[in-house]
Amino acid sequence: MVEDVEINRLYWHSRRGMLELDVLLVPFTREVYSTLDEVDRELYERLLTCEDQDMFGWFMERAESDDPELQRMVRKILDRVQPK
Repeated sequence: MVEDVEINRLYWHSRRGMLELDVLLVPFTREVYSTLDEVDRELYERLLTCEDQDMFGWFMERAESDDPELQRMVRKILDRVQPK
């Protein structure tokens, strides 16, 4: 079980100050993070250590991460909001 303290910590780390990232990351943290397995939780936390400009490019699908695991997490976040 994910504790509220952990969710709150990640909530603040997910607030990037860039609207395009905030609208993806904050709801993901609140609504999905607690349902992830341990591997994906660690991966999401690693994603949050990346530079905003890199993440912006990945989420706007202008670039891809060199790390396939990070790219998988980006895709998981995008799949939540993009119709198939």
